[in-house]
Amino acid sequence: MARPMADPGRAKALAPREREKFERTVLVHLDSAFNLARHLMRDPEEAQDAVQESFVRALRHFAGFRGENGRAWLLAITRNTCWSLLEKRRARLAATEFDETLHSPERQMPSPEADLERAIAADVVRRSLAELPLVFREVIVLRELEDLSYREIAEITGVPAGTVMSRLARGRAHLVEVLQARRTPA
Repeated sequence: MARPMADPGRAKALAPREREKFERTVLVHLDSAFNLARHLMRDPEEAQDAVQESFVRALRHFAGFRGENGRAWLLAITRNTCWSLLEKRRARLAATEFDETLHSPERQMPSPEADLERAIAADVVRRSLAELPLVFREVIVLRELEDLSYREIAEITGVPAGTVMSRLARGRAHLVEVLQARRTPA
């Protein structure tokens, strides 16, 4: 993924030392931010927009960053940005009439035969994960795909670690149910 384009005027406001610190502390976590945004937004283009907006926010507020964990800080910003964008999308969709071409998932071309089985399995897991409620999906992505600790997830989501563990357990159980339902022929 390309690096987000921050406001050039704002980027120049950072002293060279601060810009280096921003790059070392925050910019290195671009892939993690995109991964989280992609799973929350369910659309790669919207995820890129969310990550770009998150990096602009991070850059704008970097002078106030006092923590040690730039990854958790950035992922919290990314999460909040995604939630805000999802709320705007919900409001917009509520006023939009259903259109089969707009609201149906895109169909992807099959991968080469050698990768077909792996691609099918990955697609089943991805679709099953997408069916989970957002609060479960986000903690599973942060824990299983981003390998964050419960403490880091609690910091990012703004809920106690016990709630994170509960959501993970419930989300995993729900994911197993969804996967088992997909296995059972209709």
